[in-house]
Amino acid sequence: MPERDSKTGGLSRRDFLVSTAAAAGASMLLPRAVRAEGPRGHGGEICVALIGAGTQGREVLMVNTLKIPGVRFQAVCDIWPYHQTYASRMLARYGHPVQVYADYREMLDQEKGLDAALVATPEWMHAEHTIACLRAGLHVYCEKEMSNDLGQARAMVEAARETGRLLQIGHQRRSNPRYRHAREKLLGEAKLLGRITHVYGQWNRAVKEDLGWPEKHAMAAAYLQKYGYADMHQFRNWRNYRKLGGGPIVDLGSHQIDIFHWFLGVRPRSVMASGGIDYYRHHEWYDNVMAIYEYDTPGGVARAYYQVLTTTSARGYHETFLGDEGTLQISEDPAKIRVYAEGRIDSDAKWRPWVKKGYLVKSEPTTEEKPRPKDDVLAVYESEPVATWLMPLRADEPFHLPHLQNFFAAVRGEAKLACPAEVGYETAVAVLRVNEAVAAGKRLAFEDEDFRA
Repeated sequence: MPERDSKTGGLSRRDFLVSTAAAAGASMLLPRAVRAEGPRGHGGEICVALIGAGTQGREVLMVNTLKIPGVRFQAVCDIWPYHQTYASRMLARYGHPVQVYADYREMLDQEKGLDAALVATPEWMHAEHTIACLRAGLHVYCEKEMSNDLGQARAMVEAARETGRLLQIGHQRRSNPRYRHAREKLLGEAKLLGRITHVYGQWNRAVKEDLGWPEKHAMAAAYLQKYGYADMHQFRNWRNYRKLGGGPIVDLGSHQIDIFHWFLGVRPRSVMASGGIDYYRHHEWYDNVMAIYEYDTPGGVARAYYQVLTTTSARGYHETFLGDEGTLQISEDPAKIRVYAEGRIDSDAKWRPWVKKGYLVKSEPTTEEKPRPKDDVLAVYESEPVATWLMPLRADEPFHLPHLQNFFAAVRGEAKLACPAEVGYETAVAVLRVNEAVAAGKRLAFEDEDFRA
């Protein structure tokens, strides 16, 4: 991450000439023209640069990309020599010798034949790095959140339109086969839940100490300050600082709030939230947040509750959609995926056609579902017990792999992006507004215009 330029915001000054056709079709993203072009050469390989070789960039994006045939790493960019060495040595072991850079501008000037970039730097730098790569003619996979600033996120959308390059945002659940099956088959085609009235989601994470670093690999404060970080502690723990990240609601909650409006098929109309810096007193962002969204769905109002906690890991993370005929609990952890039928419906009969289609599998009865003794009368305040069903999809892939596969397939012209820039922007609006609602202490309304980049 390079030193920022006071006049350009740190972006390259190189002029990027957009053709008349591209300019005329900017609002349409020019998807077909981009896909038709494909990789620039190298025997059909897609040549990639990794910008940001920390844990997410190296252990998640890089490792999963290495599993995709026809993709070759050509360069790694990171301001920390420790990250540079770690990533380049790992890539060399897999037969991907790379050039290493600290300054992304130097990398874009020197590296010829790049087709795409994976951006996994801190959120406040996403826009700068993404826009520079787009203007250099590269397709970009950018980690979520698009940015911790909506103005910068909007600039990313505009750059993708202007350049005609593909920009995938890393909301990887949108490519997860289990999530797609649930949305398209169970909710869309079968409508198993009936009218969805409520949604619940959570991400509970155990207490964690701030990240440290090997002392012998520490960077000098003067060096870090050129790149916008006060010291090593801020560099390593950027998520906790207001200018660098968005706090746990962005870091964790963004993935799940994205699913709320994707599954419901509508944007939220309002949000209210409560949270605070109650445990990690040295952090700048709220360490816990509880938010309530309202949605106007075709069936009526749906309310969604979301919590992110960083002091307990109890019950982990999942999203639950509750309807008047059934409930879907879904998670990236396949062990948590369940579909519950309300006791008032004959699910064995009503859901049998979907079992035959392979959409559902009946589960063994739980304790709550086992028959009551004959003399046990249901109390007036009790409901009929639910029946549990499962989705018949195996979980053999790492969470991020399908989303990366989708990105590279789109670069080759073989698929459409699962989460293009406009979609990522809508989620950024919904998520970043939560922090605003906490600060304001009141319900905030969304307008349609808010979601247009």
